[in-house]
Amino acid sequence: MDLGPAFAKAFREKAPNVQICLDPFHVVKLGTEALEEVRKDLWREMRKLPSPTFARKFAGARWALLKNPGTLTKRQGLALLAIKQRGGALWRAYEMKESLRAIFAGDLEIDEVNEMLDHWCKRASRSRLSSFIRLSKTIRTHRDGILASIRLGVSNGRVEGLNTKVRSIIARSYGFHSAKATLALVMLACGPIDLKLPYERASLST
Repeated sequence: MDLGPAFAKAFREKAPNVQICLDPFHVVKLGTEALEEVRKDLWREMRKLPSPTFARKFAGARWALLKNPGTLTKRQGLALLAIKQRGGALWRAYEMKESLRAIFAGDLEIDEVNEMLDHWCKRASRSRLSSFIRLSKTIRTHRDGILASIRLGVSNGRVEGLNTKVRSIIARSYGFHSAKATLALVMLACGPIDLKLPYERASLST
């Protein structure tokens, strides 16, 4: 489950003997959100400048910061390089986001993850970035649940991916006359339906 306090409270009340596992996917997501908060604060400051050119260019670099380095386009890679050359709070926030992601991206032992999380939290608490200082406190609070998820090898990444796909289908269904049509499209795209077009069935029969 995610790091929302309501979920943990409900589980502790209803099932006190259950081991609570907090998916690292949500920890990494919080790191991305912390970076986005730093970016937005800087963007608001740039909008106050006499020329709007800088703010427009900076807004275009959003995905260069939020996407994983291996999935950047050439243009986004150049934008990220320009941000690195400027340095400052935004680049430090990006490094914090990426170092947190790297902890969970590798196939590390539980003790290694624990040690690296401790190091990351100490660094974040000294970063002078308020969003990352809050995140370090959150990670310290929920450390046991995060480590339990790694130790037991449980993850809701597949469910999160399915939810993203369903939300995308719902967005495309705007204008449908009933919810039944949307549900049918969800079942067609995500359900156990092996749909073959007429020409595909003909080729199989021959």
